[in-house]
Amino acid sequence: MKTPGSQSSLHRANLERVIRAVRAAGSLTQADIARTTGLSAATVSNIVRELKELGTVEVRSTSAGGRRARSVSLSSDAGIVVGVDFGHSHLRVAVGNLAHQVLAEEAEPLDVDASAEQGFDRAEKLVGRLLGVAGVDRAKIIGIGLGVPGPIDMTSGTIGSTAILPGWRGTNPGAELAARTGVPVHVDNDANLGALGESVWGAGRGAGDLAYIKVASGVGAGLVVNGRIYRGAGGTAGEIGHITLDESGPVCRCGNRGCLETFTAARHVLPLLQPIHGPELTMSQVVRLARDGDPGCQRVIGDIGRHVGTAVAQLCNVLNLSRVVLGGDLAEAGEIALGPIRDSVGRYAIPSAARQLTLTAGALGGRAEVLGALALVLREMGDGLLLGIDQPG
Repeated sequence: MKTPGSQSSLHRANLERVIRAVRAAGSLTQADIARTTGLSAATVSNIVRELKELGTVEVRSTSAGGRRARSVSLSSDAGIVVGVDFGHSHLRVAVGNLAHQVLAEEAEPLDVDASAEQGFDRAEKLVGRLLGVAGVDRAKIIGIGLGVPGPIDMTSGTIGSTAILPGWRGTNPGAELAARTGVPVHVDNDANLGALGESVWGAGRGAGDLAYIKVASGVGAGLVVNGRIYRGAGGTAGEIGHITLDESGPVCRCGNRGCLETFTAARHVLPLLQPIHGPELTMSQVVRLARDGDPGCQRVIGDIGRHVGTAVAQLCNVLNLSRVVLGGDLAEAGEIALGPIRDSVGRYAIPSAARQLTLTAGALGGRAEVLGALALVLREMGDGLLLGIDQPG
C-alpha cells in the first residue's frame, strides 16, 4: 500500500527523469522524452506542463516526422554555464545557458610554458569579458566545465604526469578554479570533452557509443559508451597515444618506446617537413598544404592516418564501436587522413567490427572541447538546482 510520501518521491523522481533527459539532449519532443524515460505520454505531458509553470522548461512548436510536435528545452533564464578549454597553445572560453545556446565564445593564444596560475589568471579575465559580452550576471553561473590536455586522476583531481602542459603536472585545476570563482567546477581531459561536444552538438549525435580521436600535440581518445563518457577505474581510459607500435621505436615522453604518439603527434612529425617549409610550420599549415596538393604533406598525413587507424582497429575489436569521430587539426584534412584510417581499420579490425563502424570527421573543429565542457556541466549539475532543494513533490 503506497503512502503519500512514496507518491511524493515517485513524482519527484519522474520530474528529475524528464529534466535529466532534456538536459542531456538540449531539446526533445514530448514523444522523445517518453521514449527516453520510459514514462507514458500522459505522464510526460503533465510533467512538462508543471515544469513550464515553474519556469524550468520552455516549450516551442516544432515538427517531427512531418507532424506537429512540441519541443521541450530547459529555460534559457534558469542559469548560466561556462566552459574553459586549456590546450597546448590556446585558451578557449564559452558562456552558454541551460537551453544549450552559446551566448559568447572566444579563443586566444596560450604559452605552453605558462604556469597554471598564469593560465587561470587569463581564464578569469576572459570569462569576465564574455559575461559582459553576453550581458549576464556572474551570480547566474551555476557551474564551470574545465578541459585540460592530459589524464585527470579521478580520485585526487590532479593532472597526470603525461599531460602536455609541463607547468601543470600534479596540480588540481578543478579545486583551483572553484576557489577562485566560488562555483562548482567539473574537470575532464580534452579528448573526453571533445567526445561529449561532438555527441551533443556535432558528428556524434545519435550514436550511443563512439570514440573521438584527437591528434594534436598529443594523441588521445574520448570514449562514449551507452551515451556516457567512459573514464575507466582511474580516469585514464582512452590514452591511445601510448599504444605501442614499435618496441624499438623513438622514446616517448611516457618513458616507453614506439608509442603511437611518437609517430603521429605534431612535435614528432613537423620536423620531417620543416627543412622544406621552414621552422615555423604548424599542423594546420601542413593540412592546408596537403589539401592544396603538396605531395610531402599528403604523404605525412597519410602515414599519420595509417598509424591512427591501427589504434582505431584495436578500439573496434575491443569495444565494437558504431562511430569514430576524428578531431583536431587532422580532421580538416578530410579523406587525405580518413582514407588511410579506413585502410588500416579494414586490415586490422575483425571484419564484423569494421563493417559496423562509421568513420567521420568532427563537425565542430576547434570548438569541440569547449562545447564539451559546457555539456559536462549540463550533465553533471544536480537536478535540485532546477527544481529547488525543498521543492514539494
